[in-house]
Amino acid sequence: MSQTMISFQEFVGTDGTELPLPGSGATWRRFSTLAKWAAKDLSAGRLCEGHADALAILYEAGMKPVVDASYGVWASRSSVGGTVAERAPGGWRLSGSKAFCSGSGMVERALVTADSSEGYLMFDVAVGEHVRSVVPNSWPAVGMADSKSETLVFGGPVIGEDQRVGPPDFYTHRPGFWFGAAGVAACWYGGAVGLVNNLTAGMSSQASEHVFADLGEAGAALEMMNHVLRHVASSIDGDPLDRGGRAHFLALVARQVVHDSAQTILARVASAGGARPLCLDPDQARRAADLYVYLAQHHGRADATELGRMMTGGPS
Repeated sequence: MSQTMISFQEFVGTDGTELPLPGSGATWRRFSTLAKWAAKDLSAGRLCEGHADALAILYEAGMKPVVDASYGVWASRSSVGGTVAERAPGGWRLSGSKAFCSGSGMVERALVTADSSEGYLMFDVAVGEHVRSVVPNSWPAVGMADSKSETLVFGGPVIGEDQRVGPPDFYTHRPGFWFGAAGVAACWYGGAVGLVNNLTAGMSSQASEHVFADLGEAGAALEMMNHVLRHVASSIDGDPLDRGGRAHFLALVARQVVHDSAQTILARVASAGGARPLCLDPDQARRAADLYVYLAQHHGRADATELGRMMTGGPS
């Protein structure tokens, strides 16, 4: 059993059962806990975030999770193919495939999105019953390899109406969608913390001024990330139903700041440590590769463009 799987199971059985929900008054504790697990192992942190997000989604939908089950959220969309839900006697049938199903072979249940004639739907399904197969070689990644984000093919028995999570388009239109987007940024932050912690643990007091300068810039970037995530957490707690309509804007701000600061840390850690830790220390090499890939989930200039339009009141 991989260390990622061990860490994820440990999270589900400990912090995962007591993690505060977004908007509960303790959202910063939620973010900092996710960051803590991501700092240990970023692939595990990705799975922890998915499990925590699933429980929050079910809560918003007025549903309860299956007791003691580990969860993922499989909601990627593709311009070609994808997952489809069709009405069937007694409920729904899933068919088609979905890429980037993190926790493939590790999670017991998943909240799976699918297109339908009635809109964009989400279902709480048992993985063993509704995943027909794994597309071979669909996750050849080096970074985030242990997240096992494979492409899966769906089928299986009818899914009862009571397993549908919310009304059509619930997943993307609920307030918590953007709270969850900020939670991903907390994991990016944790990945950056892990990199810097490893760097400082191996530093000598006789290191050059240039190494200390790199460390100083990395430390400043960490402080910036910490500050913006605390601010967003406080804002979520102050308006848990997003009546002020600020959640989207604040989530994009947090993701932009954390993404850019984490990119700075990747560069500064590489500069300070040189090639040796990235070539000879497997843990540090994996942290760097994992963080680089996980940050690619950010939509780059598209998100920045949307943020800019929101700032000027233009169409998003």
